[in-house]
Amino acid sequence: MFTGIVEEVGTLRAVRVGSVSTEVEVGAKQVLEGTAVGDSILTSGVCLTVTRFGDGYYAADAQPETVRRTTLATLRPGAPLNLERALTLSKGLGGHLVQGHVDGVGTVKSVTPDGNALVITLTAPEEVARLSVDQGSIAIDGISLTIVQVRDLELRVAVIPHSAQVTTIGRLRPGARVNLEADLIGRYVYTFLQRRGGASEGLSWEKLSEAGFV
Repeated sequence: MFTGIVEEVGTLRAVRVGSVSTEVEVGAKQVLEGTAVGDSILTSGVCLTVTRFGDGYYAADAQPETVRRTTLATLRPGAPLNLERALTLSKGLGGHLVQGHVDGVGTVKSVTPDGNALVITLTAPEEVARLSVDQGSIAIDGISLTIVQVRDLELRVAVIPHSAQVTTIGRLRPGARVNLEADLIGRYVYTFLQRRGGASEGLSWEKLSEAGFV
């Protein structure tokens, strides 16, 4: 489990495609502190298990399903990556609960300055859009962000200067593909209601109350 608060921006050193998995090497510094083989690191939105270390880098394997569902297959050595170590009980939850299980890949449609912020509009796959709500949370390449507006398959988020400076999000341009993870709580509420036959009619306070959520 993670928070979506990026600790550092690392660099993809190498990608090795094997017959059963893909190994990635990521240059890093801060997230290596206190990390052991078997620990998890959120790597631009993808939860990866550390398999070995080297001088200033860690290596991890990505199974075929992970490669298919994320942007890992399109990355090239030198690409910047948002990194975060797993959440501990002593760590503040500054963002929101993030699993590192990517729901789909979105595409940046536009990046527009708005005062001191950047407004990013992107298209999302239906499985992500249906779980998104105005003022809700979403993880974009592992960054915890608040959704400004949801319109069909289009999402808008606003990025403050600090986030733009310390993560990769300030470098996004139209056409860029990003890993998306919908809000964990929203996913479970939606699935619960869908199984009860109510998700297709939309959420309401009455339905949530009947289901015991409020």
